[in-house]
Amino acid sequence: MGAFQTALSGLNAANTDLQVLGNNISNANTVGFKSSNAEFADAYASAMTNSAPTYGQVGIGTQVMTVAQQFTQGNIQTTSNPLDVAINGNGFFQFNYNGATVYSRNGQLQLNSGGVIVDGNGGELIGVQAQNGKLTGLSGPLTISQAALAPQASSGLSYSLNLDSTNTPISSGTPFSTNDPNSYNYSTTSTVYDSLGTPQLVTTYYQLASSSPTSGQTWNVYYSATGTASGSASSGSVGTLQFNSTGQVQPPSSGTINLQWADGANPSTLAVNFSGSTNYNSANGVIAATTNGYGVGQLSGLSVDPSGNIFARYSNGQSQVMGQINLTRFANNNGLQNLGNNYWAETYASGQPLQGTPGSTNLGVLQSGAVEQSNVDLSKDLVNLIVAQQAYQANAQTIKTQNTVVQTLLSL
Repeated sequence: MGAFQTALSGLNAANTDLQVLGNNISNANTVGFKSSNAEFADAYASAMTNSAPTYGQVGIGTQVMTVAQQFTQGNIQTTSNPLDVAINGNGFFQFNYNGATVYSRNGQLQLNSGGVIVDGNGGELIGVQAQNGKLTGLSGPLTISQAALAPQASSGLSYSLNLDSTNTPISSGTPFSTNDPNSYNYSTTSTVYDSLGTPQLVTTYYQLASSSPTSGQTWNVYYSATGTASGSASSGSVGTLQFNSTGQVQPPSSGTINLQWADGANPSTLAVNFSGSTNYNSANGVIAATTNGYGVGQLSGLSVDPSGNIFARYSNGQSQVMGQINLTRFANNNGLQNLGNNYWAETYASGQPLQGTPGSTNLGVLQSGAVEQSNVDLSKDLVNLIVAQQAYQANAQTIKTQNTVVQTLLSL
């Protein structure tokens, strides 16, 4: 009967191999799936405690030693979902799935009705939450706020411009007026924001007051603003700009504009800086102009950088950190317990989970708008499937042959 048992063990081993290969092939399109290999060991009847050498011993078949998963990198495929995230390198996403902590390589993510980032199974992605654009350091389910980004009142204007040295000085008898283009040489307009997020227009005017071949040119700077409160100043003087004979602006190259708004916003004090401005023989023009305020912003999109930072983009052109995705690694990935649904759980064999920032020691980086495909090699597994099928047939033939031998003995 030993030959029957030997062949039966071969049938069982070949059947396990077929199941493993079939599972690989069926998950060839499963995102984040890791293929498996059935590993076998030969079996002998002698006890391990028997110290006497045994020669010419015939084995009693084979046995399944383990089904080992292969955690090699899958190909990265781009998608149209900005929240899809692929891990390029070592590490796992951490999820809270029905109260249990699980790990996955599947980065197909979306927002649920509460704004929490979840996978297709509803597992909540764990990371570091941010408040007001700053990471808190506290770990938990990553939540994306749908609230509008509050406005920030402008507190400064910065201009880098060139004022044409060939301009003619304005006559001292011509008073400055925003309505009289002959009272200034050049003007430019910028948008600033009050504390309610209302965009307001501030125009600065440049009047050449005097010109000297030795001391350079002197320019008076004025302003006017829209949306100011009744009875408050809507125009006035910013200050004076002095240029040397080589066209460089001399300190102090700054001024202040004080404004009160008609919409009930807080008064604004704008610090105006003209550093880097020049006085060359070239047309009047603005080289660069910046302001530090912005209006109300509505959430318009999300993106993830290679370090796991999740950025929210707003309709006002601003962006803000909403949280950071952490990755988890294990000393022995093959010690993880496969739970299905693209989830693994830690075990004693896997070692303790070690969390870190993507791109840090022994952790991969993230790619936004992409997923990691299954690492199944279809061509290889289809060939192995044929080999496993032949092994199954060969073991069945062994049983058939042994049965013929038994029938011959019974017929004597």
